[in-house]
Amino acid sequence: MPDPTLLEAFPTPTDAPLVIEHVAEEFTSVCPKTGHPDFGEVTVLFQPRAAKDGGVCVELKSLKIYFHSFRDEGIFYEAVTHQIRDDLNALMKPTWMRITTNWRGRGGIRSRIHADAGTVPHQ
Repeated sequence: MPDPTLLEAFPTPTDAPLVIEHVAEEFTSVCPKTGHPDFGEVTVLFQPRAAKDGGVCVELKSLKIYFHSFRDEGIFYEAVTHQIRDDLNALMKPTWMRITTNWRGRGGIRSRIHADAGTVPHQ
């Protein structure tokens, strides 16, 4: 199973509103039906709570190591997306967050999955 204890955080550096976007272009997991690798891109878009409110941001090296913990995991696209959302939401408790996984095509079908926490502003 992916390990959320790998994730680390640091205090939000400001009280001013801030939107952060991290894009992991080389995400890999395994199809639970075929055992074949699934390749995708994960976008983490969020507004951390202000520093004065105890807000935190995810530390990038820990995020990369956490993403690598999915590498040998047999898991569906939807479950990957929701797992990442749930683990990052538990760590940071942001004002809002959107996780998007964009999967490379297989068999003529490409998939993009979104999972939100909080009320995401119109994109």
